Amino acid sequence: MIKKILVANRGEIAVRVMRSCKEMGISTVAVFSEADRMSRHVSYADEACCIGGPVSKDSYLNIDNIIAAAKRFGVDAIHPGYGFLSENATFAERCEKEGIIFIGAPVKAMVEMGDKINARTTMIAAGVPVVPGTHENLETVEQAKKQAAEIGLPVLFKASAGGGGMGIRLARTMEEVVDAYTAAKSEAKANFASDLVYIEKFIENPHHIEFQIMGDKFGTVLHLCDRECSVQRRHQKVVEESPSPLMTPELRKAMGEVAVKAGKAVGYVGAGTIEFMVDNNRNFYFLEMNTRLQVEHPITEEVLGLDLVKLQIKVADGQPIGLKQEEISQRGHAIECRICAEDAENNFTPAPGFIKQLTEPLGIGTRVDSYVYEGYEIPIFYDSMIGKLIVWATNREYAIERMRRVLYEYKITGVKTNISYLRKIMDVPDFVEGHYDTGFLEKNADLLAGEKTYEASKSEAEDIAILASYMDYIVNLDENNTSRTGDNRPISRWREFGKRAMIRI
Repeated sequence: MIKKILVANRGEIAVRVMRSCKEMGISTVAVFSEADRMSRHVSYADEACCIGGPVSKDSYLNIDNIIAAAKRFGVDAIHPGYGFLSENATFAERCEKEGIIFIGAPVKAMVEMGDKINARTTMIAAGVPVVPGTHENLETVEQAKKQAAEIGLPVLFKASAGGGGMGIRLARTMEEVVDAYTAAKSEAKANFASDLVYIEKFIENPHHIEFQIMGDKFGTVLHLCDRECSVQRRHQKVVEESPSPLMTPELRKAMGEVAVKAGKAVGYVGAGTIEFMVDNNRNFYFLEMNTRLQVEHPITEEVLGLDLVKLQIKVADGQPIGLKQEEISQRGHAIECRICAEDAENNFTPAPGFIKQLTEPLGIGTRVDSYVYEGYEIPIFYDSMIGKLIVWATNREYAIERMRRVLYEYKITGVKTNISYLRKIMDVPDFVEGHYDTGFLEKNADLLAGEKTYEASKSEAEDIAILASYMDYIVNLDENNTSRTGDNRPISRWREFGKRAMIRI
């Protein structure tokens, strides 16, 4: 039985994994970089160990240091979260060699699906529909031109080892092919230490829909239904929901069966995701397989009533899933917004710094997966996402209403965030009506960059009032001491300003 787990990650996913461990009575070990010494996951764990400098390659990507920490604390298993080493076959093999359970996909599946060219070939052999494209590495510009002409423009050049939206370039004309090919190859080399690229037919305005799958060591592979992930900026997801508003019962059944087929084709064990592109005629194509837990897994948990991390630990421990496909059905509707420390009015530039004030929303159907707190300094070395805001309601209309409310309640000062931008998304007619695709943010750029909404303006006014009240306290600190002044404390002009600010709204 797994009794102690080292979480080889940081931030909100580390805290989220540890919460499930605590409910299961499993001890946890946190690893952290020098920049993350004060991060919430460090204090939440039962034990913690510094594994290197602030740069990821010196800490969260340092396999030797993580394994050394695991052996020092005598853990039974390692949970990699997502990102960093979660899909690193070398790390999984090292864990196995050291007698440590890797809570993730089998090495074989990681290798086959980690290389996008190989993944396409494997899926074609399994009878899974894929986006038209090449099945081999493009070695020269001439080869790239030839293949682009045969497939038909527009096309995407994609890094075979890519992920996270990196290593992707669009070419709409033959003149753009050379630059797109060169840029994709260069970015692939810089980010993935591999410059292998291939071509896919670019599907105009598709829907990005994914199916969660779960497999065990007894050959069972189940799909855990769909998620809509089409609200994207630069191939990075911003808002996700489940179920997808595009889905019909027939389409969900067909795509779910294909997702299971894809998982069985590689002998999948653990939590994984099959990503599809779906056109406006509801034709769907395999895009890629993520052999790890996804950022957006909470919305699946909310509509199914399952804990995916607990299931991961259970199957890694050699236990069966204990569910049948017919027992799995979605209930209600869930939406997730990614909360990022970034300046939405300045090209979404990351905005690290000290959090001066934090108020997280509460109430029925509300969940916050985060790792920050008041006084915490967001480091400059990692991704700008600081948390995820998830709501659940009995239907999509109510879920949107709830998300508007909780985004209004979410207050962070000291750093810039994308919360106001997310508020605007919830009011865009295309989103409200569920008629959107991966071009949603571009199509609605004017609405999203327009004047502040009433709620956003009201929130700023309330922030001013809060600051005014605090300044009143500081300026009149002596008067605030009632033991010295009795009931004769003078009224500050700052308090009057705060009142007027509230009255205007």
